[in-house]
Amino acid sequence: MIEWQFSSFADLTAAQLYEALALRQQVFVLEQTCLYPDIDGLDPGAHHLLGWRTVDGRRELAATLRCLAPGAKYEEMSIGRVVTSPSTRGTGLGRELVAQGLACADRLHPGHAIRIGAQAHLEKFYGSFGFVTVSEPYDEDGIMHIDMVRPAA
Repeated sequence: MIEWQFSSFADLTAAQLYEALALRQQVFVLEQTCLYPDIDGLDPGAHHLLGWRTVDGRRELAATLRCLAPGAKYEEMSIGRVVTSPSTRGTGLGRELVAQGLACADRLHPGHAIRIGAQAHLEKFYGSFGFVTVSEPYDEDGIMHIDMVRPAA
């Protein structure tokens, strides 16, 4: 069972922010062996979706993503830093995270398209949520990416 929390940066506790940054580092930097500036200056203006689960009586972060307002990174609204913990892979949590994130983003900024910079191997996954590829593949920090847009609802 996942407990979802959608908060502005200012409303996150230091411990919650630490957990989110630690999970992003664990997956994006260490697991994917990709040296890049994860702390890119966009988190303070973002809303963050955190998915918490309880394991052996201890609450732990299982998934997170961030939502950026239109104009913050792209002309469109954006979701990014989409990540699930390695221990939850194959459970459908990634799909649930994106569905929850899109619903939160649509409530926060209704009537806006959403643009993402997706890892190219996830094109079909994001396509299942209505995203359409709008760029040729490009290398970002050693990983092939594509830009995708989900039209406004």
